[in-house]
Amino acid sequence: MREEYGKLNKIEMSIWDCCELLNDVIDDSDPDLDEPQIEHLLQTAEAIRKDYPNEDWLHLTGLIHDLGKVLLHPSFGGLPQWAVVGDTFPLGCAFDESIVHHKYFKENSDINNTIYNTKNGVYEEGCGLDKVVMSWGHDDYMYLVSKENGTTLPSAALFVIRYHSFYALHKSGAYIHLMNEEDKENMKWLNIFNKYDLYSKSKVRIDVEKVKPYYLSLIEKYFPTKLRW
Repeated sequence: MREEYGKLNKIEMSIWDCCELLNDVIDDSDPDLDEPQIEHLLQTAEAIRKDYPNEDWLHLTGLIHDLGKVLLHPSFGGLPQWAVVGDTFPLGCAFDESIVHHKYFKENSDINNTIYNTKNGVYEEGCGLDKVVMSWGHDDYMYLVSKENGTTLPSAALFVIRYHSFYALHKSGAYIHLMNEEDKENMKWLNIFNKYDLYSKSKVRIDVEKVKPYYLSLIEKYFPTKLRW
């Protein structure tokens, strides 16, 4: 998946175009969400903006954090839900019991591989999450798109985008032995962000046209006009 989608040769479009494309996508794994994705993106972003008015990079992170879900869209290959959404977890070391549906890992041959089934596996303690291979999903794809298109968002924003579905880490404290100092700093922002990602889904409709100019200005500040996807 990384090799295929890492080519970034699917389409060229702006961040806002992608937000609108996501309107066609429903995330089946999300029990709280029966409205289009763009509503959730803006609800998250606006809730953060209200409480952290000076952190404009975090507002934009709220808007774009789930854009990787375009992998579900037919124009991106229409990947199945299980390959795009849901919890992410590290590969190459033991599967922590806090990972959702852990019992099904017994069907995965890695669980009996003595190179992979120890606490550190192929990694060294404190190596940094950047060196850890995660299961593929919308988080890693949007991180890849942002990084390779030269975003000027701070590292905390990229950390939030890349690991917001890594619930074993931020909900259960698993795998912290693999984190380095920069990860620990960025983790503070991920913990803040998660409160909004999980609890900002309200029935209050966002006036998209009203808030659009503000978010377009942030996109212009932190991203090129067109991105390769």
